[in-house]
Amino acid sequence: MTIFTFSALFVLGLILGSFLNVVIFRYHPENFLFSPAPLRGRSKCRDCGRTLSWYELFPLLSFLIQFGRCRSCGARLSWQYPLVEFLTGVIFLTPIYFYSPISPAYSVATGFFWTFILMLFLVLAGIDYRWFIIPDELNVLLAISGLVKIAWDDLYGDFGIFSGAFIGSFSALFGLRENIWLNHFAGAAAGLAIVGLIIWLTKERGMGWGDFKLVGALGVIFGWPDIIFLLAFSFIIGSVYGLYVLATGKKGMKDSVPFGPFLVFGSLALIFFGNDILRSYFSIFI
Repeated sequence: MTIFTFSALFVLGLILGSFLNVVIFRYHPENFLFSPAPLRGRSKCRDCGRTLSWYELFPLLSFLIQFGRCRSCGARLSWQYPLVEFLTGVIFLTPIYFYSPISPAYSVATGFFWTFILMLFLVLAGIDYRWFIIPDELNVLLAISGLVKIAWDDLYGDFGIFSGAFIGSFSALFGLRENIWLNHFAGAAAGLAIVGLIIWLTKERGMGWGDFKLVGALGVIFGWPDIIFLLAFSFIIGSVYGLYVLATGKKGMKDSVPFGPFLVFGSLALIFFGNDILRSYFSIFI
């Protein structure tokens, strides 16, 4: 792909990232996620309430020019604005990552599918971080997207004993590779069983029902055995973060931490590094 394509995708991502910020900031648990009422209206400073001018709304650029402050009251702007915009720009480069000259049409479709999924992940992580809640609408969208992906891969994909999983040929060790539908529903069932058991054992202190529904949707998307490694990566990342905030005094033992973002990080670790992580792990014993 050309530099022009690379740049165009990144800029398009920045623009859409500005909209995702609106969705995250204006969401309230009492409202439907995509309810038009909260999304209407001009953007305003969250401190002084002044309506922002058009030249203050350029994704990423306006934040940098204004040194991260409101032009009127001087209040610091949330780092969420440039972070979400930049990450969405990076997400829009996903089709380049998945592109293969061997099967251009399939790889481009796959790339844009994961672009959509990663944007949902970004909104989900932002909302769960702010509200400690995962909207059902996002879980439903993820599950439906997973079903569409299964149907697409069943017709045009390369699902088999040694293929069709982010952990690569290691998937053959875990079975259930004969039928893609059975594989992905088994992944959902396994994920729900593990998280359901954690919720029951910890009396909802370890994970919540929003996490339960999210893992079910992720199981539909990733299938078996990827969902097991996704959960393992999520727990490891969550544990490292937990030790960090405890050591720095930012959180106490009784403080709650939203787990949705760690499920997102675990998904990213699986997508981009899953096969490499397992190869590195097994190389220790060979």
